[in-house]
Amino acid sequence: MKHVIPFALILAFASPATAQDTGEDSNLREGWGLLSEGSRLILEGLAEEMRPFVDEHLLPMIAELGALIDDVAMYELPERLPNGDIIIRRRVTEPNSEFADPVDEPVDL
Repeated sequence: MKHVIPFALILAFASPATAQDTGEDSNLREGWGLLSEGSRLILEGLAEEMRPFVDEHLLPMIAELGALIDDVAMYELPERLPNGDIIIRRRVTEPNSEFADPVDEPVDL
């Protein structure tokens, strides 16, 4: 099943390029058209099969992750440590910046 998707994508994108009128036999053009239509139907079927998974699992996970992260611009690129840990550091911001962390601001005593 893993090999069907790349093959279908190749067929879907290759068919318009070969459908140009270069004097090819009409049967060949008709065959490419049928392959293009078949690959489109396969991809639409796969998308419909994946829709319940995306709606039930993927979208809530993305929403939860978005709530935790707030704004991606507030963070540096991930860094992998030698022990395999991944650290995502918060960007250093100016104290008056909209992304400034109130904990990092100086406190007058």
